[in-house]
Amino acid sequence: MTTYISLLRGINVSGQKTIKMEALRAEYEALGFISVKSYIQSGNVIFQTEKENNLDVAQKIQTMILQKWGFEVPVMVKTVEEWQKVLQENPFMLERNEDKSKLHVTFLSEVPDSKMWEKLKAGQYGADEYSLVEKTVYLFCPNGYGNTKLTNTFFESKLKCLATTRNWNTMEKIATFY
Repeated sequence: MTTYISLLRGINVSGQKTIKMEALRAEYEALGFISVKSYIQSGNVIFQTEKENNLDVAQKIQTMILQKWGFEVPVMVKTVEEWQKVLQENPFMLERNEDKSKLHVTFLSEVPDSKMWEKLKAGQYGADEYSLVEKTVYLFCPNGYGNTKLTNTFFESKLKCLATTRNWNTMEKIATFY
């Protein structure tokens, strides 16, 4: 069995795309996933299933949500090994040991086009800093994530790929579930 973490984007935000976690866990189990656990209401689900391609697992979850709740939700799936790698490679922790409450991770659905990334890097974003490692953007937002331009929508529009962000506390907490 392989342990996965699924990240659902945009559920339970301002009363939109509401899904109760108990019902979501039950639907994951109906898909044949086991040891299903959720963390907070924003769509972080840890579960086990036979080893599959991450995209295939994500597609199963997206299809199930569409069929059960009638709306589309972008889903990204990571293995425990991928999650651990993200935790271990944060340059803002490794090189500078920044305040964890100012750190976030934006997961991208694919490695961004190098030309788009270079164009994005040329911009000015105030005190906010970011670093790309493969499909992961590490963020340091000294004035808080609520005040940054470096949001999911920003990365999606600039890089033309799906993005979903978690704060560092959530990243570490999810690691205690597997």
